[in-house]
Amino acid sequence: MKGRLIRTFLLFGCSTLLIAGCSRNEPAVTEEPQVAAAAKEARAAWVDAKRLANADDEPGNWMVHGRTSSEQRFSPLDQINESNVGKLTLAWYTDLDTNRGQEATPIVVDGVMYSTSAWSKVQAVDAKTGRLLWQYDPEVPGIWDVRACCGVQNRGAAVWKGKVYAGTLDGRLIALDAETGELIWEVNTTDQAQSYTITGAPRVIGDKLVIGNGGAEYGVRGYVSAYDTETGEQLWRFYTVPGNPADGFEDETQEMAAKTWTGEWWAQGGGGTAWDSFAYDPELNLVYIGTGNGSPWARAIRSPGGGDNLFLASIVAVDAETGEYAWHYQTVPGDTWDYTAVQHMVLADIEIDGRERKVIMQAPKNGFFYVIDRETGELISAENIMPVNWATHIDLETGRPVETPDARYDETLAAKKIAPGPAGAHNWQPMSYSRDTGLAYIPARQSPLVYRLNENFERGPIGFNLGINTWDPPEEFIDLAPEFGEEFQGLIIAWDPVRQEEVWRVTHTHFENGGLLSTAGNLLFQGNADEELVAYNAETGERLWSAYTQTGVLAPPITYSVDGEQFVAVVAGWGAVYANLMGVVMNPEGKKRNVSRILSFKMGGDAVLPPLPDLPAVPSPPDRFGSEVQVDAGSRLYARYCSICHGAAVIGGGVLQDLRHSAMIGTAGAFQSVVLEGAFLGKGMASFAEVLSEEDAEAVRAFIVDQANQ
Repeated sequence: MKGRLIRTFLLFGCSTLLIAGCSRNEPAVTEEPQVAAAAKEARAAWVDAKRLANADDEPGNWMVHGRTSSEQRFSPLDQINESNVGKLTLAWYTDLDTNRGQEATPIVVDGVMYSTSAWSKVQAVDAKTGRLLWQYDPEVPGIWDVRACCGVQNRGAAVWKGKVYAGTLDGRLIALDAETGELIWEVNTTDQAQSYTITGAPRVIGDKLVIGNGGAEYGVRGYVSAYDTETGEQLWRFYTVPGNPADGFEDETQEMAAKTWTGEWWAQGGGGTAWDSFAYDPELNLVYIGTGNGSPWARAIRSPGGGDNLFLASIVAVDAETGEYAWHYQTVPGDTWDYTAVQHMVLADIEIDGRERKVIMQAPKNGFFYVIDRETGELISAENIMPVNWATHIDLETGRPVETPDARYDETLAAKKIAPGPAGAHNWQPMSYSRDTGLAYIPARQSPLVYRLNENFERGPIGFNLGINTWDPPEEFIDLAPEFGEEFQGLIIAWDPVRQEEVWRVTHTHFENGGLLSTAGNLLFQGNADEELVAYNAETGERLWSAYTQTGVLAPPITYSVDGEQFVAVVAGWGAVYANLMGVVMNPEGKKRNVSRILSFKMGGDAVLPPLPDLPAVPSPPDRFGSEVQVDAGSRLYARYCSICHGAAVIGGGVLQDLRHSAMIGTAGAFQSVVLEGAFLGKGMASFAEVLSEEDAEAVRAFIVDQANQ
């Protein structure tokens, strides 16, 4: 049986205040735990369609990714509210054994929490005490760290009729026994010869399990699949971009989509991967799929004759039973900026112009907030939530953006600073919609990028294949480069989707922060890069409470109740793509670190986090070596192959090895053993021998040593 089942019932989550003698370094082994009283009458995680349809009758549970199928992330619980949130304190914490970015939304059913961590590990935790019940490790091979666009994180599990489901970074879908953590079945959902990955949470749609994948930056063709929850049998598959016409089309929808492409797009994969967000309307029996960017980013390369390139950057509605196409709305026709539409989608029934409309709402990367009729796909309204310069507005008659004349850098062949950049005005961190305030809360950001077409683009075997010139930028980039500070900001935007206007905002220190939770207690919760979990007044944005988390928070909080007590929980852990890449901005002093934990708070909690260990001493760097030409060549190679994990300018985000302080940069032999021979493959550091020669590796080492001496 593949995988390692940890079933020793470790007390990672207890504090010494709760259980005498519990050591944080050597967790105690205890008797097999008792499940919550409500679960004794049925199997663990016994969630079915009836329970989900009546989720508001069980506000103490958080049974699906967005709490309900509408994905609103709004809880009716109000024991913790604006008047008493100041008394919220830590109830328990559970240490996780992966020190990478954590992005999961936990599921809570009948007093048991089911969550995931980096490297696709799955945990069951007693939601009242934090006691670890079991953990399952799918043993993802280390090579997948290099084959994943943006890190080894995982965004959560799904539960259904006694099983826990999760996707793995290497493309598997696994089903575990919710009570024991034992593997029931697993299926490969992707061609593992290609760089497909899964970081998103699966969704249970009726009696089916729906999952997408990532990998557009590595040249794959996107699709979404549905599987039988009992057996793992594939039931349907919807491709988000068409394949090679010479091979025949899967259906008429793919034939229709192919008419919006030109050239030999299939040779580049096409992209369009649905790597995160889904929503489901059981009354309409429609699954809503958010799709990603093209492969490569630049349309001039993948589709040189132009075209809308369906279904890139789109919301696509398909029949939940068959996977057949129902309708689509494309937010960015012919995307060339990495403006994915995989961002969180929310379903709601709201009154617009005196008429109740069934809508789907989304704030994708491109900077606009969309309200769309979820029955038909008709655009109702769209306004920008952040400054944008790629389009002036969205034409409500055509539903299309009105682009600015020089926004398409791949056609003008000139460098252009575009806002927002590929980090988006909103990325994967989920937004929340409060049925009480009628506001959507968006973890927004400002983060432009200078784009320029790479006219010498050749698809490589390792690393990003974007089609833009970022690895060897021309001099004109210097004058256009964004200023860190005002041009890189993180915010909470409280947005009125009916009036399409901002109500209030909170400005953060850094542009990368966590997802959002709103509650009937008139509260809005968010974790941030400043190592806090914060509660705001949902009507005004006033900061009401905060707790020190010892690490940055990316994941969205949830709330639940056990035995009449309400808890607020979040999976904390700094890391992932922008935390690593932008260390020069978010970790300039080198003090940020990853402390991966599940944290849970309640009124009058008495748990205390242990003190952080001292940061290690910084060793003296080796002496500089190499010519200016060699160092410059190394800087360009580093930017292309190393910076995404180890940080721009060799200043990491506080998670992976800071290469300036690595013992491996001291000699050519030690450095090449890692970079070319794969000595650290088990930790996710693959060999780059396919793309780097010994001379190249030495140039990279020269650049790192030069940076270490600055």
